[in-house]
Order: sequence, then C-alpha cells, then structure tokens
Amino acid sequence: MIQTGVRVTELTSLRIGDVYLGTGSHIRVLGKGRKRRSPTLTGETVKVVRAWLNERRGQPEDPLFPTRQGRALSRYTVGALVTKHATTATANCPSLTTKHVTPHTLRHTNAMLLRANGVDIATIALWLGHESTQTTHIYEHADPALKEQAIARTAPLGAKPGRYRPSDTLLAFLESL
Repeated sequence: MIQTGVRVTELTSLRIGDVYLGTGSHIRVLGKGRKRRSPTLTGETVKVVRAWLNERRGQPEDPLFPTRQGRALSRYTVGALVTKHATTATANCPSLTTKHVTPHTLRHTNAMLLRANGVDIATIALWLGHESTQTTHIYEHADPALKEQAIARTAPLGAKPGRYRPSDTLLAFLESL
C-alpha cells in the first residue's frame, strides 16, 4: 500500500490477473468512480509479489490477498493487520506508539514520499486516482522541505541562504524577559 498508494478497497479487490510483472511491472486497479489506473511497481515490490504469487498458486480470477477460506480480505482485516504490524514496529520505532496508523495512513505516506522526491502535484493526483488536483494540494502544505525552499527563495538580496541563527547575546536577552 505504501508503494502503490492504493485505497484499502482497491487492495482487497485485486485479483491475481491484475498483476503484471514483466517490463513496466504494475497492477491494474479499479478505483473510485470506476476509474482504472495502473500504479507502477518497484523492483523490490516485484520480487516480493513474484515470491507471493509462486507461493499462492492461484488462478487469474482469484483474490491476490485471500483469507484462509479463499475469499478476498475485508477492509476490517486489512486494518487489523496494519494495526498489528504497526504495534510490532514500535519495538524499533518507539515514536509509532503515539501514532494512529491505518491503511489510509499508508496511502498518505505514499503521497508524501512522492512529494519529497520532487514529483509534481498533478502526477500525484493521477497516481492516487484523485478526481482533482485540489484534493492533492494537502501534500504541498504538509512538506516541510518544500516550505523551507520557499522561504529560502524569499531571502533579501545579498543575504546568506540557510536558517537564521541568533547570537548568544540575543538569546540571553530573550530568555531574560
């Protein structure tokens, strides 16, 4: 979910036949409003999915991620799995204990990673299957690096770029107030 940015319902509705692992590896997703899109898969994800498909051994119309009974996972089950693994991850990342991690959090993470790597808002909107780029503009406002770049561009002429560092005397004065 982090790598593709799919919605939980898009993930649970994936069938084995929706996965293409050749050149230009991708999954075929039927999203909101019955719109189709094909998020690309990274090499690392292709390896994991290929191993899963070899273990899975299903037919093209079978769910990609089934329950023990062979039915598609429910939204609830995906949420429970994300919660379970987020809880496990707190051992290595204690800051996760204060976070509410959901399947939708993983979708937002995908968008933030794309934005952090310089992908433009219009492309992110298409990637996520948003109806309009307006929905995607939240990622511009959430990226602190983008804000710092904007501030750096507004520095007065002749000023050194970078963060302002007040002198010790100024800090001492402010602390004395």
